[in-house]
Amino acid sequence: MLITRVDHRLRLALILGSLSGFGPLTIDMYLPAMPGMADELRTSPSLVQLTLTVFVVGLAVGQVIVGPLSDSWGRRRPLLTGIVLYLIGSVWCAVAPTVEWLIAGRVVQSLGAAAGIVLARAIVRDLFQGTAMTRFFSTLMVVNGVAPILAPVLGGQLLRVTTWRAVFVVLAGIGLVLLLAVVFTLPETLPADNRARTDLRTFRTLVTDPSYLRYVLTAALMFAAVFAYISGSSFVLQDAYGLSAQQFSLVFGLNGLGIVLLGQLNGLLVGRVAAERTLLRISLTIATLGSAGVLAGATLGLPLLFLLVALFVVVSMLGMVLANATSLALDGHGGAAGAASSLQGLLQFLIGGLAASAMSLPGPVTATAMAVTMLICSAAALTVLLLRPVVPQPADE
Repeated sequence: MLITRVDHRLRLALILGSLSGFGPLTIDMYLPAMPGMADELRTSPSLVQLTLTVFVVGLAVGQVIVGPLSDSWGRRRPLLTGIVLYLIGSVWCAVAPTVEWLIAGRVVQSLGAAAGIVLARAIVRDLFQGTAMTRFFSTLMVVNGVAPILAPVLGGQLLRVTTWRAVFVVLAGIGLVLLLAVVFTLPETLPADNRARTDLRTFRTLVTDPSYLRYVLTAALMFAAVFAYISGSSFVLQDAYGLSAQQFSLVFGLNGLGIVLLGQLNGLLVGRVAAERTLLRISLTIATLGSAGVLAGATLGLPLLFLLVALFVVVSMLGMVLANATSLALDGHGGAAGAASSLQGLLQFLIGGLAASAMSLPGPVTATAMAVTMLICSAAALTVLLLRPVVPQPADE
């Protein structure tokens, strides 16, 4: 099925981009509220931090559940169920009387958000192929980049006039809008004739496909490099370099803007100037060099501006890497797009979480620890890409 009309493409991009942005939006928007949550609920900061941990775990687990189900049932029913769960979880969090209830609500909310993330990718695979799919994934980078820009700012502004509970009310409102948008404007994209039962053999096929694993691991490792920045930058830039909360928000927002810009540049270049694999190699090489720059800035005591430019380079490349790697990974698995998308999501959050945990094991996160983690992950992503599987390659390779 091909989407040709411009208005339909824009509406589809807005809906699917918003669904795929559920994760960063729901994480980043309530970060400024965490100290107030601990005070009002009379609990420890560590238990409030656990609400973030269980959400990330729920995102990973939920994708593995929903993705395969959508290959058998179609995309629409699991997606609508997921958004309803997200709504319930958001309201649950808004009225939670204790931190234990809040944690439970975050679990429900995360499972619903997972459906939006995994099925947005699967739906793109249903509708597009080849370079057209890559360009559409590049378009989704607009919303994916804008979410981390606006979320903490919106959350911070809400806290100036109300309490942290309003953050979850707003998230419930966003979920309701998306539910109505899906109900009235997004048809089923996987016809009944194309559905297939997903079982362990499906995942065995995926994990034994060297080409699929190559691109999925590349995306996951690059995501881990940026996740290390997301997890550690507030400590590094505010505690070590003395940035204020407002200055940090500006830096965070500019880096999110970089994801948007590079994602759009990728859409313009792919198929016209270079193929997906070429752009993927170039973007990963630049990201690795940028990570080396972050490490140099951290260890050599270079000016803060140098460190910020290097961070911008690394984070921006995520827009190109995810668009190209996701398209290449899913291109050969249209019959199991839900399962293929779910495994990609699981690996991204699993590897990203492990990288962030390893970074903080020695103690408080330092600029050097963050830089080393980013360099290891980005260099590993480039290495995985260059270790090409023994399969026939197109002429541009």
